[in-house]
Amino acid sequence: MDERLCHTEQDFDALLRDLLDLQHDLLAAPARSQGRLTEIHANYRQSADNLLHYLALRRRDLRPLQERLAALGLSSLGRCESHVLATVDTVLQVVHHLAGRPMPEGPQGCSLDVASGQRLLAEHTEALLGPATPGRGVRIMVTMPSEAADDPLLVHTLLQQGMNCMRINCAHDDPAVWSRMIEHVRKAERTLDRSCRLVMDLAGPKLRTGRLDSQLAVARIRPQRDAYGRVTSPARVWLTADAQPPLPADACLSVPPEWLARLKRGADIRLCDARGAQRTLQVVEVTHGGCWAEALKTTYVVPGTVLTYGRRHAKGTHRQAAVQSIPSGENAMVLRRGDLLLVTRDRQPGRPAAVDADGTVLTPATIGCTLPAVCDDVRPGESIWFDDGKIGGVVEAVEQHRLVVRITHAREQGEKLRADKGINLPDSRLRLPALTSKDLQDLAFVARHADVVELSFANTIHDVESLQEHLARLGDRQPAIVLKVETRRGFENLPDMLLTAMRSPSCGVMIARGDLAVECGFERLAEVQEEILWLCEAAHVPVIWATQVLETLAKQGMPSRAEITDAAMGDRAECVMLNKGPHMLSAVRLLDDILRRMQEHQTKKRARLRELRLAHTLSPDLGPDPTG
Repeated sequence: MDERLCHTEQDFDALLRDLLDLQHDLLAAPARSQGRLTEIHANYRQSADNLLHYLALRRRDLRPLQERLAALGLSSLGRCESHVLATVDTVLQVVHHLAGRPMPEGPQGCSLDVASGQRLLAEHTEALLGPATPGRGVRIMVTMPSEAADDPLLVHTLLQQGMNCMRINCAHDDPAVWSRMIEHVRKAERTLDRSCRLVMDLAGPKLRTGRLDSQLAVARIRPQRDAYGRVTSPARVWLTADAQPPLPADACLSVPPEWLARLKRGADIRLCDARGAQRTLQVVEVTHGGCWAEALKTTYVVPGTVLTYGRRHAKGTHRQAAVQSIPSGENAMVLRRGDLLLVTRDRQPGRPAAVDADGTVLTPATIGCTLPAVCDDVRPGESIWFDDGKIGGVVEAVEQHRLVVRITHAREQGEKLRADKGINLPDSRLRLPALTSKDLQDLAFVARHADVVELSFANTIHDVESLQEHLARLGDRQPAIVLKVETRRGFENLPDMLLTAMRSPSCGVMIARGDLAVECGFERLAEVQEEILWLCEAAHVPVIWATQVLETLAKQGMPSRAEITDAAMGDRAECVMLNKGPHMLSAVRLLDDILRRMQEHQTKKRARLRELRLAHTLSPDLGPDPTG
């Protein structure tokens, strides 16, 4: 028999000592934080105790104890998050019974039993995210695109298909646009007799790459071709003075308004492109904001490229105009492993490295950053990442006006870095407050209209306290708060931030997996999101599972296999967030179906053993083959 099995009196003695010692630690944990517990809102008083119990539990390596309990067929404490002390008390009672000994008198029998823990999480979830949809406990949150302000049918249909929370990202649009979105969702609520929580996301500090030299921009205009190189669809080019294209365009070219006004449908526009090739664009549509033209051949256009419309030999300078600018998204520098990149404090446009005819680097590539003050908090040897982790490097030196970065992570052929791409400094202790001046301006609107306010880049208890204080100054109407965990520092400070957030009547946590993966390392993301789920369940705080859920489906109309599994894993949170995209309605429908199915099989970490149809499919044993 396995020596680990508790089959002797000495084994039971050792097991009981370990369990009683564990119980003692759990009971003592709230007393050590009594000062902080006095500030907890009444809604979370029991939850705060349970969180402290869970933190005390997880300060130990429980694996040896778990094996001994499992050998006796007892709970191994692996699903105790929502009711920690009650689970330990119950196990102690059973072990005493198995050992034939009376349970000693003492402070046991915690009032927060299994049912109470689950009830508290359910109540807090409904307070934050609204009532559940029949047949689906996990809520669906959808981020609104800008066009939702002028498309009430889109909002109505999203709510009809299963949206429970409408999210407005304050980093985009303005109060006038937000007001129209809110008007549409409130009307849809009345029409459909359904409830929808309004969630508004504060933009927070945006550390991004600065602009690149516009003279380096190149618009590559390419028609679509089949496998034989034949054009199946011409490239669409938007010619404008200052307007955004109303539909997706293969390229946008800014031209003088007086020249643009002369263009007619059917006119040809001739040019000599950046490679010296003669090319023609044909105007196919003239609108108020600009003109659409089509190209049948691949064309490279740069600022200064001269466009001429009319017959080939027609004269007149009024027929000519130079391309004034190309959107910064068309501009990029290529970085490879081993390259140097200078991240500058000034606002000068970035430029790629200058090389001589032999390929020797004369001056390294440079690029600015939107928050130069962070350079004061960076130290040599710390890591830096760009564009959601596509490019990584190490800070080799911190100089007065710049950071000297050596690129260590990029694809073999190099990676393009563009303007306005995110910068992450996971090793640096940045002194950036979560609330910016823009956030404080937006907060006045948010406090009047939103049911929930999301705090981006929540890193410390001071960030949480600052939001609570500003909301208190804005009046009695207090929207619930959600902490977006998207940095390594925010993850490491989550227990403290949870106890601070629990001073509010209602709170939640969003796992912002995009930045979090870059900050903590992609290889650690699965582990990190599990730990966040466990801590929040112990605190009875709802979790929102966010970033890239069914993203390929929402943007391209077809999900990947990995996305389906990821969406199913979201069932362990209380809410799953979808981002905007042209196929977002399909994404809502599919997510609704996945979450309904998974609810039959899984609740948090607990498997639900419904009848399994597959268990009925085993063929009967027919015995040996008589012809054998």
